[in-house]
Amino acid sequence: MVSLIYQISAGLIILSLLLTLFRLFKGPTVADRIVALDAMTIISISLIVLIAHIAQRIIYLDVAIVYGLVSFIGVVAFARYLERGL
Repeated sequence: MVSLIYQISAGLIILSLLLTLFRLFKGPTVADRIVALDAMTIISISLIVLIAHIAQRIIYLDVAIVYGLVSFIGVVAFARYLERGL
C-alpha cells in the first residue's frame, strides 16, 4: 500500500514537472518563464525529498535545501535583471 502511494505521488510530481516544462517553453513573457522555472525547481525539490524518504537517506534533504537556496538566489537575480538590470 505504501509503495502505491509512493508511485502515485511520484507520478503526480512528474506530471506537474512536465506541465511546468510546457509553460517554460510556451510562456508568452519572460516573467512567465521565470515563474515556471521557479516552479520547476520547487517541484524538483519535492521529488528529491520523496526520493530521500524512499531511500531513507537524510543526506538528500541537505541537497534539497541547498538546491532551494540556489534557486532562490537565481530567481532574485533574474528579477533584478528584469526590473532594472544588474
